[in-house]
Amino acid sequence: MKPLKTLLLCAAISSVDAQAASIGSAPYGTTQQGQAVVQYTLANTRGVTMNCITYGGIVTRLEVPDRYGHRADIVLGFASLNDYERNNGKIHFGALIGRYANRIAGGQFVLQGQTYHLPVNEPPNTLHGGPHGFDEKIWSVVKTFQGAKGAGLQLRYVSPDGENGFPGTLTVDVTYTLTEDNEVRIDYRAKTDKPTVVNLTNHSYFNLAGEGSGSVENQLIMIAASSYTPTRADSIPTGEIASVEGTPLDLRALTLIGARLRSSFPQMRYARGYDHNWKLNKNGPRNDEPAFAARAYDPASGRVLDFYTTQPGLQFYMSNGLDGSAVGKSGSAYRQTDGFALEAEHFPDAPNHPAFPSTELKPGEEYHEVTVWKFGVR
Repeated sequence: MKPLKTLLLCAAISSVDAQAASIGSAPYGTTQQGQAVVQYTLANTRGVTMNCITYGGIVTRLEVPDRYGHRADIVLGFASLNDYERNNGKIHFGALIGRYANRIAGGQFVLQGQTYHLPVNEPPNTLHGGPHGFDEKIWSVVKTFQGAKGAGLQLRYVSPDGENGFPGTLTVDVTYTLTEDNEVRIDYRAKTDKPTVVNLTNHSYFNLAGEGSGSVENQLIMIAASSYTPTRADSIPTGEIASVEGTPLDLRALTLIGARLRSSFPQMRYARGYDHNWKLNKNGPRNDEPAFAARAYDPASGRVLDFYTTQPGLQFYMSNGLDGSAVGKSGSAYRQTDGFALEAEHFPDAPNHPAFPSTELKPGEEYHEVTVWKFGVR
């Protein structure tokens, strides 16, 4: 018989384990090329659950309680792997984006005196790394973990030298962590064997009232940014850093998302709504810890999303490309304004704008950026 002190200690450990965040896995199907895909489920003890698949590192489901404790899935997505394969190359629901998130003008850039040509997939430009980007790759699982503070998994993709025209073999590690503080933390790390450019993000579309519930126009958004990067009609930055003052892009206070969507402001006409990069208000050098960047709030459910990042920019996108042709996991046809994306990243077309924060990565250096989604209610 074990001593009483040992029995009490074992009971205490069991109690802690029972209250810890957890991670599980299950098959999610097979790609058209015969590759097996696995879905991981991260859950904390406060009612938040996140599903992620190894195809594209896609966040397929994210359940969060409202002010009454009722849970709802707040990210747009599809019901099956087949639907993701058929549609996500253009829509990018919940996916990891790379090698270069956002746009590169004319499908080319110059790095250390050499011009690199990329495939054009949003003529005349390259978008989100080009066709068959990181969002369509099978990511390997390096490790999973769980405990009293959170649960998560580390994913890896090795992009070969020359893939979609980018130089260098790039090893990318992305770690998703769901904490007991109702945070989803995303750590992006990358290393290269040749000078290259890299810009990574996650492309989840949020609807804080619940996926399939309709328009987010009555939800509110705030972005901690006094300036943005104006674009040409093809969404390529002009190179200017402009003040948001007096424009529909002044979102420094909580603002109804739908209040300015139909503005005649030229920047809003070019994008058919919001699809812009804000230069986040960050004083001094980039911090190693993520800083507050944005807040979204749904008055009906009380759900709040606070957004933190180490990245210098934030692309706020109002799902302008959704036209009803994509049917979501709840059976609803997704249309414009049915969700919004907050893509923390470096600036669009930065390799062609020396005044923008650099996206160059050299051998011996490590790219490391962090984004945090923190959920609450009010």
